[in-house]
Parts: sequence; C-alpha cells; structure tokens
Amino acid sequence: MPAHISGVLHAGPSPVWLPHPEDVNALMPSLWSANTRKDPDGVLTVAGHRVTDLARTYASPLYVLDVADLRSRARGFVAAFTQSFDAVGTRARVYYAGKALLTSAVAQWVAAEGMGIDTCSLGELMTARRAGVDPGVIGLHGNNKSDEEIAYALDWGIARIVVDSLDEIDRIEAAAAARGVRAPVMIRVTVGVEAHTHDFIATAHEDQKFGLSLQSGAARTAADRAHASPHLDLIGLHSHIGSQIFDRSGFEVAARRIVGLRAEIQRDHGASLPEIDLGGGFGMRYTSQDTPPPIADMAAQLADVVARTCQEEGTDLPVVSFEPGRAIVGPAVFTLYTVGTVKGVETETGVRTYVSVDGGMSDNVRTALYDADYSCTLASRSSDGDPTVVRVVGSHCESGDILVRDEYLPADVRAGDLVAVPGTGAYCQPLASNYNLTPRPGVLAVSAGRADWIIRPETHDDLLGRDCGPIADA
Repeated sequence: MPAHISGVLHAGPSPVWLPHPEDVNALMPSLWSANTRKDPDGVLTVAGHRVTDLARTYASPLYVLDVADLRSRARGFVAAFTQSFDAVGTRARVYYAGKALLTSAVAQWVAAEGMGIDTCSLGELMTARRAGVDPGVIGLHGNNKSDEEIAYALDWGIARIVVDSLDEIDRIEAAAAARGVRAPVMIRVTVGVEAHTHDFIATAHEDQKFGLSLQSGAARTAADRAHASPHLDLIGLHSHIGSQIFDRSGFEVAARRIVGLRAEIQRDHGASLPEIDLGGGFGMRYTSQDTPPPIADMAAQLADVVARTCQEEGTDLPVVSFEPGRAIVGPAVFTLYTVGTVKGVETETGVRTYVSVDGGMSDNVRTALYDADYSCTLASRSSDGDPTVVRVVGSHCESGDILVRDEYLPADVRAGDLVAVPGTGAYCQPLASNYNLTPRPGVLAVSAGRADWIIRPETHDDLLGRDCGPIADA
C-alpha cells in the first residue's frame, strides 16, 4: 500500500510508513489472530465472541487470547523445523520461550503441540511443572541463576541448564555432586553477531550481560571445564542473537560460528556434543511496516547452512534446537480497552488527536521501553467518520504512557468506544506493573463456545492486601 503523509486535513502528523486506509473500519488480517474478524456491525469478534459481550462480562482492559491460533502457530513451528532438518539428515527440537507469556494453560497447549519449554526463573519452572510438562523437554536459562533455581532444576530432572558464566559451572557442579547426579549443560556462546534490533533486545554482541565470549576464548574455557567435570554432562552449545529479527543473515553467521566451535571441541576432546541451539528471536508483524519471512523458508535456509557448515568442518550433524516465543504467542493476543477522554492538541504540523484508554504502560510498557510500534482498530462499532491519525495513550501520570504512537481511527471516536490493539501476546502481560497502584488485567482464553480466565484480573483488594498498613508511632 502506498505511504500517505498526513497534514492538517487529516488531523495531525503521521509517519511516512503509515498507509492511509481505504476503509478505516477494515482489519489488516496479518496483524490479527486467525480467528479475529469484524461482523456486519463493525464489532470485532474472536472465535465467534463479540468483544462488546466480552467487555460487558469481563470488563476492560483485557488481554484476549485466541487459543486455536496459539496452538496452530506452535504446531506450525514444530512442523517447519522438523521437516527442514529431517531433509538434511538430522533432528530439530523447538522450545517455547516461556518469558514471552507463560501460564500453566499456555504451557499445556504448547507442549501438546510438540514443543519443549525454555524457562529462565524458578516461577517459570514451577509453572511448567504445574502444567504437567515432561521435565525431559524443559530448559533453564538465566545470567544469574539462584542456588534454589539450580537445585530445583536438578531435582526435577530437566533436559538442560544453559551455562552463562564460568562461576556458574562451579555452582552447578557443586549442586550436582551433592545429589550424586550429572547435570546436563549447554554453554551459552556470545558469537559476536549484532542483530538488527533494539539495543535492549540484542543479545549476542560482546558488550552485554549474557553468555561467554567466543572471541575472548571464555566460551572455549567453559566448554573445557564442563567436559572435564565428573558431575557435568556437556551436551552442546547455545547461541541467541536477539529478538524481533527478520533477516536470516544473523542466524547464518551464528550457526557457522557455533558449528565451528563445536567441531573444534569435538576434535580436541574426542567426544561428541550432540546438540546446538540457535535460540529464538523470530520476528512478528506489529504494523504494516513489519515483514517477517515465512517460518518454513527460514527453517529451510537454516537447515541448509548447518548442513553445509558441518560438511565443510568434516563433522557430524547435531540435533538443532530453537526457542521461539514472540512469534508463537504474540499474534494470538489482542488487548481490549475502553476509550475515555479524546483530546485534540495543536502541533506545528496540525492537530494531533489523543485517545485516552483505561489501560496504558502498566499493561503494555513496550512502546515506552523499546520504542515499539503497534496498530489498533475501533472494535465496538462501524463508523462513517473520516480516517484520522490518532495517538492512543494510557491513563498513567507519565507523558511517555503511549500505547499506539500513530494509527488511523475514525474521526468520531469517542468516550465509551472499545479499541483493540493486536499483537500484544508477547512481553506485555509478563512486563505488566502496578504503576499508579493499577491492578493488572487478566488473560482471557477464548475458543469456539467458551471463554476461560488463564490469569485472573487483579483487584484493588489484591494490591491493598500486600500493603502492611500504617506503622504505629512512626
């Protein structure tokens, strides 16, 4: 669609990339879950549920999760990587990155579709266990694992602990020795690839907290120490280059470097490292400017790179694992808000319309934290109003409390309308806060004929219940 630069005629400035809609009521299907659409009255529906009914029954703000869409995406990732790596003569494993959004129900659904679960805290480990997930498909990450987390992982018998520092090797070794077990470990290698993403979510360049440097030799030192330990089982190498990545070239460089290090270690020690992990970070579409490649294409290209590099190195093919999270759960969720104040503000280039809703950075901090972009739609009715560029903002006492920086809504958007923001399944609920003592929204899982809380909404009583009260004679 051609870009359209708005001026005063269209009620305010807009970025060049934002397309002017032919129909401001229409959805762009690629931004929404598979079972989300609008009915003849312009009301947004998901799995047959009208959002006007959901708001009436469950209130807003509200995270709405399309269960069938989530499970379909999980199934699609497993199939794509399985088929591509089967074709080159090895196996693939796909772990769901629980940090994107993890509840016992989500863990249950992704595990049923053939995914393992990657965790990075005691709470995530306990949630996966509560869901009945097999510990043989659980991994544990983290740059600062507690002794309690390491002990829990070993006692439960999970598949792997991803080592993030030299000190951690000693701590895992001691915990394993105390239990008389061998701890399965992978070494997280900082491969020196700078993914084209936000600095806060790029994780494989040298100057950041994760992993052990390939360039400095720390990764090789860690691998040697793990191999020599009587209480550690070095099962492979791990790399993660960042998040919201659309370009496969970073993955290809990482794969070559990881395969090269693996071949070197195997030659020197005469032992097999059966697995490598190339991490996650696969991008999703938040707005019309995002262009993630089809996952089947990405899987096929990565399988080819791994196979060719192993052939060049004269080494066997490892099992190759991946950790998608955002691309699985992100598009499966939208957040539903109720409009309060609508305000026109004069700017140098025209009038900017601020649409304030009953949520904000307490339920989606990504716009403020990562400079992320989102889209939105008028969800409760159809409108004949002209398309107008608006800024959707929250109710918090921060000028940076922005949910949708720029999007077209009908000019007659008003108090009481419902607005829905797609693509909020990843890193919105997990990063939610109680800023301004605001209760966090619940997550409602919907499918044909039913709706279930998988995280109940907080109440003010929940917040006050943690307040220990005034201190006498203070």
